Amino acid sequence: MKVKDLNTYYDKLQLEYGEPTLSSIYNGGCENNPDICFVFMNPTGKNIATTKEWKGRRSPWIGTKNIWKLFYKVGLLEEELYDKIQSMKPNEWTEEFADEVYKEIENKKIYITNLGKCTQIDARPLSDKVLRKYLELLYKEIQIVKPKKIIVFGNQVSSIFLNKKICVKSVRKEEFEIEIDKNVYPVYSVFYPIGNGMRNIDLAVEDIKYIIEKEQSK
Repeated sequence: MKVKDLNTYYDKLQLEYGEPTLSSIYNGGCENNPDICFVFMNPTGKNIATTKEWKGRRSPWIGTKNIWKLFYKVGLLEEELYDKIQSMKPNEWTEEFADEVYKEIENKKIYITNLGKCTQIDARPLSDKVLRKYLELLYKEIQIVKPKKIIVFGNQVSSIFLNKKICVKSVRKEEFEIEIDKNVYPVYSVFYPIGNGMRNIDLAVEDIKYIIEKEQSK
């Protein structure tokens, strides 16, 4: 099975839990044993790849700015590409430029996905019940990709993914483990650095740098 084989299931769930006029957002990056799998919450209509007119890849954060600041600050995005992203308006992203950005992500050996793939018009929170509908599919995604480690963002996603109550500020830099299909993966919980969470972006950067350096020192 390949990652793209899961898209049909995500599209069905979009009709049930997302905005039906928008498309699901899937994932992107290195699909073969990446150094890090980043797991965010769910996409919104700010991602221009959610429109029906978009014919290119449907990967997270296309047409947005703030999240790429995080990747740049932790050394996972080159300055030239970061500056180009910051200079562009959302509607100036092309399908070719989205491929260029995700080629860089792939080259950096990282993989970006969301727990929930159902796109909402705005940033309204999804319920635990809805996000849990995607959990087994995310486990399958990880089973296919086989990352070396996983970083989950925010209390809600961390708690659902690890199946235990997680408060990020209490577990910073703490390593958890999750077993998926007899493979054990190290998991770290990090502050969600978007929206209201932008105030915590420096803490997220600090923790991600720690995680990267910890792996490099082994």
